Amino acid sequence: MRMLLCVLAVGTAVLTGCQSSPSVPANAVHVFILAGQSNMEGQGVVDMDHPRYYNGGKGNLLQSMAATPERYAHLKDADGNWVVRNDVHVRFRNRQGVMAGGLTIGYTGYGSMDSRHHIGPELQIGHRLGDALKAPVLLVKTAWGGKSLFKNFRPPSAGGETGEFYTKMLAEVNEALDAVPEEFPQLAGRPLVVRGFVWFQGWNDMYDEDARAQYEDNLVHLIGDVRAEYNTPRLPVIIGELGNGGPEASDKMLAIRAAQQAAAARPELQGNVKFISTTAFARPKDESPNVGHGHHWFGNAESYFLIGDALGQGMVELLQP
Repeated sequence: MRMLLCVLAVGTAVLTGCQSSPSVPANAVHVFILAGQSNMEGQGVVDMDHPRYYNGGKGNLLQSMAATPERYAHLKDADGNWVVRNDVHVRFRNRQGVMAGGLTIGYTGYGSMDSRHHIGPELQIGHRLGDALKAPVLLVKTAWGGKSLFKNFRPPSAGGETGEFYTKMLAEVNEALDAVPEEFPQLAGRPLVVRGFVWFQGWNDMYDEDARAQYEDNLVHLIGDVRAEYNTPRLPVIIGELGNGGPEASDKMLAIRAAQQAAAARPELQGNVKFISTTAFARPKDESPNVGHGHHWFGNAESYFLIGDALGQGMVELLQP
């Protein structure tokens, strides 16, 4: 049985139904929910460099690290091995099963614990949070490709039929919290505190007129319903922009971007939501591994690294008292 504490920002009251505490306990595990579709799953290529299928490795993580070593120095140790943090933990149920362990590369929709050829935003989100909090961090990823907020993630308060993947999202988070003693025995017995929610999604809603028109309201409902689920009405929330391709975009994509930004500013969300622009992190397809995958940032690892860095830094800022 998990010990889940639902707490608000420091100095505010704790909600009915949660264990009373004026602040986050010193021994707490700080839990962050990372949700969305395929770009939250993670499509950044780590090391594959086939000349036909991966453009000779242009824009993969290894080549990016070689070009700007100081930016990525924390990802490998002195012996050249991928760093695995023992203070930041990741849990992600993908199509192959559950991946659970210390923060490092590979927690994506491609493969198992022994197959680590991609990264997503979680990598640098985890480094930012781990460095800032100086406390155990658990990132619970819950993401599926090709899913809309309008239908698949539709939250209950939006009306209509609740989306199947909204229900699955919460089920996976609660499953992860219940599994902490088995999957992360070093964290067993510590209180678990849900500290934040990161949302990175929008591609599928772009192609439906009703989905575009409702996106702002649906996102506000999503945030409100997640906060209600964990009894945290001011839970910090990060909205990652649908920034594929950079600043120049179709009217449909611009509509989603505007809706995301407007949702973050809605007064009923009490000012504890931050919209993070990502367009500056787009890289040309010719400098990326997957030249035909604009919907996946062309698989460019630098893009995913920088997106995660910005989302993580945004959450750190929201967590300040």
